[in-house]
Amino acid sequence: MSDFVFYFALGWKHIISADALDHQLFILALASVYTFKNLRQVLILITAFTIGHSLTLALSVLDVIRFSSKWVEFLIPCTIFITALNNILQVDKKEGSAKINYYLALGFGLIHGMGFANSIRIMLAKDQSIGMGLFSFNIGLEAGQITVVAIILALAMLFIQYLKVKRRDWVFFLSAGVFALSVQMAFERLPF
Repeated sequence: MSDFVFYFALGWKHIISADALDHQLFILALASVYTFKNLRQVLILITAFTIGHSLTLALSVLDVIRFSSKWVEFLIPCTIFITALNNILQVDKKEGSAKINYYLALGFGLIHGMGFANSIRIMLAKDQSIGMGLFSFNIGLEAGQITVVAIILALAMLFIQYLKVKRRDWVFFLSAGVFALSVQMAFERLPF
């Protein structure tokens, strides 16, 4: 049980900690086009991200794949600004109609999973139960993502329903901010 708690906490911190800005921005970009009316869609979306994240994390821990951490750290903000740019380009689309976000979440989850792979590979390699460690980590990751999404959706409700900000303006404002921050991150992490 202590291993479960350890890896759960590790997954939770991977999303919730101050060092997780890149993951938080990605979730913000993914969730910014949704409201509580689309809760089921958002939960499927973040689960798709977790599946992609888990897949490359598992393959990396099992030493099936390895990528240069410099390139992965550069590609992570690229996934964020592509997602934010997609939101900006589709800002006038009907709420919850951004079906491409499912593919972005799954595909870009693969890249984000490589970002943490080097750190967790060493811990899990020493463990006898790699499967339980990965499972616990992913449950913690999913719980952290659900918490971040709940905050985003609560803010969306506050701004859209109570402060009467147009949904289009809300999506554009969040996505433009995320886009700007992620482009800056990408330039700071240039691998060459």
